[in-house]
Amino acid sequence: MNTTTDTGLYRHLDEMEPWSDRLQVLEVVRISDEAPEVKTFTFRSDAQTWFRYKPGQFITLELPCEDEPLLRTYTISSSPSRPFLMSVTVKAQPDSIGTRWMFENLEPGSLIRAYGPAGNFTHYEHPASKYLFISAGSGITPMMSMTRWFCDCAPNTDIAFINCARTPEDLIFRQELELLSYYMPGLQLNFIVQERSRNRNWSGHMGRIDAARLNLLVPDVHEREVFCCGPEPFMKLVRDLLRDAGFDMTYYHQESFGKVPDEVPSDAEEARLAIVEESEKTEGETYPITFALSEVEGECLAGQTVLQAARAAGVRIPAACESGLCGTCKTLKLSGEVEMNHNGGILDEEIEDGYILACCSTPLGKVEVEA
Repeated sequence: MNTTTDTGLYRHLDEMEPWSDRLQVLEVVRISDEAPEVKTFTFRSDAQTWFRYKPGQFITLELPCEDEPLLRTYTISSSPSRPFLMSVTVKAQPDSIGTRWMFENLEPGSLIRAYGPAGNFTHYEHPASKYLFISAGSGITPMMSMTRWFCDCAPNTDIAFINCARTPEDLIFRQELELLSYYMPGLQLNFIVQERSRNRNWSGHMGRIDAARLNLLVPDVHEREVFCCGPEPFMKLVRDLLRDAGFDMTYYHQESFGKVPDEVPSDAEEARLAIVEESEKTEGETYPITFALSEVEGECLAGQTVLQAARAAGVRIPAACESGLCGTCKTLKLSGEVEMNHNGGILDEEIEDGYILACCSTPLGKVEVEA
């Protein structure tokens, strides 16, 4: 008879602590093929903790594929309603480095460090009675996380879901979405492909999303909260279609690991420019900065960020986007004051607890951080 001594596997959720990216790493438990050059990597915590995040958020993986670890940000495709495992679904492009390394090196049992979760692209922040999810390619991953959550927690939610791909084989999660629609009476699925397949019959929509097709598939689009994710040209096309249709863009949200194009500078950008202008007035001035865990004393030039000062002092603070978006460089400020202008990579409650994003925090005097 087989027995197990790992009693921790059978603990109830309220007996466990949530996963901490500061203390624990991820263990690969499963790798699944989803589509050509697309795989899902499923993780558990190496300390048997549970995962707390919002559907649609992302994590940053630290990939040891070069002399210096490579940091890559991936959207979580699983749902927090199933908190013992967490998954990312990734597509390897021809010039991929990090994703290709994952394909070739990760296997069940592999351990990998991760940071997060982070991001505001989630229906948690925008509750509504009706949604439109519109995605292309691997941009489906945050939509899948949200849809899985709705299936578990609010299966009667009204969701119009449009997914676009090059061929039928490239439609990620197609079979699972069709299965979910049996359990979600309000889920309206529409797939659009550009090319037919030699290997698979296709009787669905062909071509690209346009104004006529959007109006046909979602005639009540003006009543919906819209979430869009995919390549930037695709998201621009959707934005333009909605604007031309008179859609109130207050209810439009897109996932992008870069700055969303805008006609005027954002508040954060205006604040950053103000800091640069102020630093020019105090050129040459320096502030002491202490990195407590590294036991390093350094200096920060006026206008420099904590991250720049750390690098100059030989202290490594992990950083991926370096624009205040991903949250990877989050560190605890122990004393002093900084000017921080971020793009959503840190929560208000984390700021209240003293955390800052090193990449977009400029010391205003002597500062000590935990790094």
